[in-house]
Amino acid sequence: MAQLQAKQDALSARIAGLDLPKSGWSAPLRAEALTRLSAMGLPGKRDEYWRYTDPTSLTVAEAPAAAPFTYSDEKMVFTDIDRLRIVFVDGVFDAAQSDDLALAGVEISLLAEAGDIHWASDLYGVLEARGQTPVQRPLATLNTAFATQGVLIRATGKAAKPVSLIYLHKSEASDVILHHCIKVEAGAELTVLENGPAAARFNKVMEVEIAEGGRFHHIRTQGRDHERRAATHIFARLAANALFKSFTLTANGRLTRNEAIIEFTGDDAVAHVAGAAVGDRDFHHDDTVFITHDAERCESRQVFKKVLKNGAVGVFQGKILVKAGAQKTDGYQISQSLLLDDDSQFLAKPELEIYADDVVCSHGSTSGAIDEAALFYLRSRGVPERAAQSLLVLAFLAEAIAEIEGETLAEDIRVRMENWLTRHEGK
Repeated sequence: MAQLQAKQDALSARIAGLDLPKSGWSAPLRAEALTRLSAMGLPGKRDEYWRYTDPTSLTVAEAPAAAPFTYSDEKMVFTDIDRLRIVFVDGVFDAAQSDDLALAGVEISLLAEAGDIHWASDLYGVLEARGQTPVQRPLATLNTAFATQGVLIRATGKAAKPVSLIYLHKSEASDVILHHCIKVEAGAELTVLENGPAAARFNKVMEVEIAEGGRFHHIRTQGRDHERRAATHIFARLAANALFKSFTLTANGRLTRNEAIIEFTGDDAVAHVAGAAVGDRDFHHDDTVFITHDAERCESRQVFKKVLKNGAVGVFQGKILVKAGAQKTDGYQISQSLLLDDDSQFLAKPELEIYADDVVCSHGSTSGAIDEAALFYLRSRGVPERAAQSLLVLAFLAEAIAEIEGETLAEDIRVRMENWLTRHEGK
């Protein structure tokens, strides 16, 4: 009872300074979310899915200050990619830095400007609400209730180029809530890129509905503001023959919690979720994934790699739930860490829950140090020790990066990895 009261008290303090929009098509959806949120309260350290990550800095009333990072030594990621740029500065859409929102094969509008009759009224908060069972995700519900900024993207054909969401951080006290709704119509295809630190504290939800035969690609980078804190959620629902692929690179950040909640509702669909994280010192990174198979012959892959040094902490919680009748399911899950010293930690909780009898599902989790034999081999061939270690780290991360579809994007990610390793050599 005391724990529930503490969660309720935390919620009251957190939302005291937030305004709940009471007009427009989203008003009843927000009110319903607030009702659900009031019943849950905010997460606490004693909650099962928060046992490895302390949510306090994500739930306190005031966001902990975080100094913005100035990009002076290299260009921002995806700069050389032909894309449609949509820029948010401390969570507010910046028209001056953004491109025109017109794009062949795609309809784009802003959450803050959407009219009363909008396709997003059938999606906003819907997947988030479905994703609350069997695990409660209060930070996502908080987002649905109070987010006023975000994009609404509907792919009606093959998008002419990727849509790039850029999050700039200017204010040390910025506390940002963004909510994106994405609908990929039957046979359509869309690539969404995300990058930038966004805010001192960032709460983001992305709901993705993929119709029959639709294809959705998502590549995201998080960094370089080290003091930032973020909680992100991706909720996805796949119809028959749909494809969902998401990759996240995280470098730096005091606390990052990325959740992916994916549901198969149509046969022969495919979902791949992957991530590569590299962290140093007071770095805490948590990937929490829940994939539900509720259709036949679907394939899911979870591939997560973390490189940790100087006391950094990595967390992976991944579950594959195969419901009765979801025959011929192919579920694969791997989480691995490379610890570059004795002070870093990797905490893993892989799970399988299977109620069908004709499936192929596997999970594995490992944690270890640099392969000394491989390191010796490289050094014996004249490769300096630090360079040899960097080569082995990149080889370790390769399986996760290989999940990116598109060599140009994958190469951009590899370059970022190499740059991070160079900056942190010898530290």
